Amino acid sequence: MTDAAPQAMSEADYLRTERESPYKREYVGGFVYPLHAQAGASGEHVRISLRIAAALLPDADHQGCRLYQSDMQLYVLGASSYFYPDVMLVCGGEPPGRYHETSPCLLVEVLSGSTAHNDRRHKHAVYTAIPTLRTYLIVSQDDRYVVEYQRGAEDGAEKWAMREHRGAGQVDVPCLGRTLSLDEIYRGVR
Repeated sequence: MTDAAPQAMSEADYLRTERESPYKREYVGGFVYPLHAQAGASGEHVRISLRIAAALLPDADHQGCRLYQSDMQLYVLGASSYFYPDVMLVCGGEPPGRYHETSPCLLVEVLSGSTAHNDRRHKHAVYTAIPTLRTYLIVSQDDRYVVEYQRGAEDGAEKWAMREHRGAGQVDVPCLGRTLSLDEIYRGVR
């Protein structure tokens, strides 16, 4: 989401108009937020998203998972919200809708100046409430820096653990049984 003023709209009107919209919009609890995608993302943003998707695609295909980069919507049932994650991985769960998924196991947001606050705060709160989600990555496009959130169990209760990776390291992608290195994420990015 951006800092643009939200527009109140019913979910039905949003869904009816989204396919004809000249730009992508996210829908959060009765409000529509236009994305800056119509102006184009930075080269770093696009390459980082592509590197992540390209690294995961062979394993996703082999395991029968569905991998998307930026154009497939995520519908969060309990939040009446629709988002466009930069990378989304779905392994099992509900069959996909034509234009949206509901059961991701991995979500990735690549930070931009206009979305950083929402990716760290609002989306984090909504995304980590999704029962199927196991990993949420927030990836900087300006530095080799990734914030990794992993769902795990502690004392019999589900908990989210956060790890930060600067410069080097590996993030876990448990739904594919593999790791993703910062070298894979940032290859070809200054």
